[in-house]
Amino acid sequence: MTKKERVFNAIEILKKEYPEAICSLEYENPFELLVATRLSAQCTDARVNMVTPELFSTYKTLDDYVNADLADVERIIKSCGFYRDKAKSIIGMAKMVRDNFGGRVPDNIEDLITLPGVGRKTANLIVGDVYGKESIVVDTHMIRISNRIGLVNVKDPVKIERELKKVVPAEEGAAFCHRIVLFGREHCPARKPKCETCPMEKNCKRVGVK
Repeated sequence: MTKKERVFNAIEILKKEYPEAICSLEYENPFELLVATRLSAQCTDARVNMVTPELFSTYKTLDDYVNADLADVERIIKSCGFYRDKAKSIIGMAKMVRDNFGGRVPDNIEDLITLPGVGRKTANLIVGDVYGKESIVVDTHMIRISNRIGLVNVKDPVKIERELKKVVPAEEGAAFCHRIVLFGREHCPARKPKCETCPMEKNCKRVGVK
């Protein structure tokens, strides 16, 4: 089976399993998604969604974040972990978006990764979910599962992104990544994957499983 055939099969299986492929982070505008994604680093989405309602209701505009009290932002987001660095990043992102990009969250990876605390994973999420552009979000689920089902044979996130963009249709990328996360949580965790009930079983090379 070729990689393109594996990708096609995986996409079809995941569409049936998870018809609604949406980001699990809760937000109402592009900057809020940027903030929520920054908070999700080494933190669960569920925890982020518990924290952001207070943050988003306290800081409603870009200028609110620019003028935010660092200690207050730290207090609100403390339970997300690494809160000092994340708070600095959030305020720094707001300043750069306002001063360098006219108050609009950039729509391309090259500009997004110039923002404090923003890497390619976050940048791909923004361009895919907000702007509908080609994107491949490479998180721990994608690294693990793309190797297990034979789409890649490498662990480096940038190389995985590059390889998957060759075989995943551009219009499917964002939804495919969200479905991979849902699939990873339900069927294919890092330890003890549930192979006996896995809908992807026939499409899996079992790399790293046996």
